[in-house]
Amino acid sequence: MRSRQLSTWIDPEIAFVTMFAASPRAFWLDSGVHASSGFSYLGDGTELLTASVPNGTVTRSTALGDDTETVVTGHSTIFAALRAELADESAGASNKNGVPAGEFSPGWVGWIGYEAGAEICGTPSHPSRYPDAAVLRPARMLVFDHTAHTVTALEQEDAAAGEPFDWLSQLSDPIPDPPHPPAGPGSVRWRHPAPRYAELVEEAQAEIGRGNVYQLCLTNEIRIDGSFTAVDVYRRLRHSSPSHHGGLIVVDGVSLVSSSPEQFLRVSPDGRVTTRPIKGTRPRGRTPERDAQLEAELIGSDKERAENLMIVDLMRNDLGRVAITGSVAVTQLLAVESYAQVHQLVSTVTARLAEGVSGVDAVQSAFPAGSMTGAPKISAMTILDRLEAGPRGVYSGAFGYFGADGAVDLAMVIRSIVIDAGGASIGTGGGITALSVIDEEIEETRVKAAALLTALGVSEQEVG
Repeated sequence: MRSRQLSTWIDPEIAFVTMFAASPRAFWLDSGVHASSGFSYLGDGTELLTASVPNGTVTRSTALGDDTETVVTGHSTIFAALRAELADESAGASNKNGVPAGEFSPGWVGWIGYEAGAEICGTPSHPSRYPDAAVLRPARMLVFDHTAHTVTALEQEDAAAGEPFDWLSQLSDPIPDPPHPPAGPGSVRWRHPAPRYAELVEEAQAEIGRGNVYQLCLTNEIRIDGSFTAVDVYRRLRHSSPSHHGGLIVVDGVSLVSSSPEQFLRVSPDGRVTTRPIKGTRPRGRTPERDAQLEAELIGSDKERAENLMIVDLMRNDLGRVAITGSVAVTQLLAVESYAQVHQLVSTVTARLAEGVSGVDAVQSAFPAGSMTGAPKISAMTILDRLEAGPRGVYSGAFGYFGADGAVDLAMVIRSIVIDAGGASIGTGGGITALSVIDEEIEETRVKAAALLTALGVSEQEVG
């Protein structure tokens, strides 16, 4: 790819809306509205890999003007496909494009859904209405360095139909504020209404009592009928619920809109790995006093602390399979991070990859994330497939990038919306332990979904 540093700063939101919002395959990995550090990446492309777990295939499709060329690859999983693609690309990834080492040197960007994890773990799953994985090769991209306050444009050398970087002229004047959500969306349906979810919590606790698992991350889905414009929904969400790992990924009529607070896995080109599992949640208080009380309640909760510790142990085990012996360490335990709607308990686990192990290998070893399954993982996933009685789809998978230089940065698909032609889907859930209180678990699912529903224009009364 060739690069050009822009002479002035651009607001990422203006850049995406004016340059990429109309693209059928586009992405925005967002460090947030008020970011003063880190990087954001915006772009689009024509080449796409999608995975189907029921078919055991990975398909490559390339948009060629009004036509699309589609080929079924010889790979049965998205991990095998990415491993092969990145092995071919790594030789040319010597940071010639002006992107700092360890940041996104394109590469592929997109999502891997939960059922792709069930496939590699050998656990049962339900067919998803969405691609089980969708990763895009950028043809044009803007890199925003929020620390240096610089913007770098990248493009494939063979992608420009006209003069190099002539697409930068599409940048227009400041855009209006995010539009208000549409009034009166269609019907709103929980996969498991509150009485049924209560029964599922009891069944999960019975499995714990029988010694089959220590913890289960029991999830639910809200389906909202209607027509939604993904970029408008994301603009509303990023202003109301900012996050350091927000994102918008648009792939052929399916869009992932996310305000994720959880980093699943980050891998540097030299094999340093970081994961930051979140377990433990309290809503924000309406007053400073109530807010501090809720934070203290979270810190002091035996149930929330035990839940977090179990997932830390699970992530240590997952990374231990691909790491240098003795390199796995817990560098932060049970820290509180506060967001617009919630307080969360967050821990940090680090490791160094063993010789010959790639970032894709590390992702495969840890996927799906233990914070979204429970422990032990295989037993938890098998039980959850029966209890949840439906696919998770993109939700509780991961999204972000796989760099050509071996760097990986993936966030959890939580606090997220998936939009398609028929409406929108929201996944929400929580960790169930022997100490769980049913009414509190139901309320946690509602707290986690609240900001997402607001971004869609759904009122509390409509949720039911």
